[in-house]
Amino acid sequence: MNRAEFEKYEDFMACVDFHGHICPGLAIGYRAAKEGMKTLDEHRSVDEEVVAIVENNACGTDAVQVLTGCTFGKGNLIHKDYGKQVFAFLGRDSGKGVRLAMRADVMKRSDEHQELMDKIRQDTATEEEKKRFWMLHGQKSRDVLDMPVDRLFSKRLVDMDLPPKAKIEPSIPCDNCGEPTMASKLTEQGGQKLCGECMES
Repeated sequence: MNRAEFEKYEDFMACVDFHGHICPGLAIGYRAAKEGMKTLDEHRSVDEEVVAIVENNACGTDAVQVLTGCTFGKGNLIHKDYGKQVFAFLGRDSGKGVRLAMRADVMKRSDEHQELMDKIRQDTATEEEKKRFWMLHGQKSRDVLDMPVDRLFSKRLVDMDLPPKAKIEPSIPCDNCGEPTMASKLTEQGGQKLCGECMES
């Protein structure tokens, strides 16, 4: 499958441009973000109006950033390293929240698809095998984009405590390396205020 076959999903293609390639994981994050924002009746976050909590650091989190405007830089993208395709979205003004968890069989690959993925990871795939893999990967991505949302996710409204807004505070030089560090991230040790890196060394 090639890029042209996905052009009707214009906002998905914006996610692809950010992420770098078309893949089923990106499609999962795209569908979760679309459904989450629709459920909350929210628009892309300019500041911290929406908070996203992602329970993985896989491909789909890139789609979440593009569609929701939740980013690490704004402090409204929270990563919990649970290794689960679970996405929660919270609206600060509405107080509403929704949690979407991918269903167990959604990402099941055919034996051929899995075998080709293993070869690519081991760097033993031929050029023909790579082409075939990306074709199958594209087909699986398209399946995810076209699948009914209730087939993709279990979904429930949630009542979660919103995290505080991102801290903005002055930086103070670390007494060891001299690099400016957020004041609240410095640790006092032996009469010196040290950054995390210097604390570890």
